[in-house]
Amino acid sequence: MSDRPIANLDEVEFDDVEENGRYTSRRARFSRSIGARDLGYNLTVLPPGKAQCPFHNHRGEEEMFLVLEGAGTLRFGEREYPIRPRDVIACPTGGPEVAHQIINTGTVDLVYLAVSTTRDLEACEYPDSGKVLVSSRTPDSARLGLLFRKHEAVDYYDGEEGAGDA
Repeated sequence: MSDRPIANLDEVEFDDVEENGRYTSRRARFSRSIGARDLGYNLTVLPPGKAQCPFHNHRGEEEMFLVLEGAGTLRFGEREYPIRPRDVIACPTGGPEVAHQIINTGTVDLVYLAVSTTRDLEACEYPDSGKVLVSSRTPDSARLGLLFRKHEAVDYYDGEEGAGDA
C-alpha cells in the first residue's frame, strides 16, 4: 500500500509501451502506487490513427474512460460514436453488444484516463477475430492467461480417458 493515495497525471510513469502497427500506445498504470485494491487506473496516450487494443468485450471487468485531450471514435457494439475531451464512456460487462475500442481518428494525441474494476477471473472476447482470452490470478500463484480462437473449442470430454465408453 502506498503512503500517498494521490497521483498527478503530469507525473505518472509510462510503464506499458506498445508498438505493434495499428496497436501503438503508451500507458501509465498507477493503481497500486496509490493503494488501489479493487480498481485499476491508467493514463493512455494514443497517437493519430492508432488504437490501444483490438475490439473486445469483458465478461468480468467493467471499464470507464474519461477523454482528456484529442478526438477519436468509439466503436461500441455495432455502432460508432465520435469522442472528444470531457466525454465519459461506460463499457459494462457483457457480450459482443458491448464490445468496445477507442481509435484516434484525430490529428493530435488522444489522451484518456481509464478506470476498471479488477477481477481474479476474467474472460474477454474479440468479435473481429473470433478469439477468447481467459485469465486468472491468485495472490500465491502466477497469472494464468490463455488466448484461443472460438472455433478451436473442444467437447467437455475431449481427451478424457474412458469418455464415451459404454
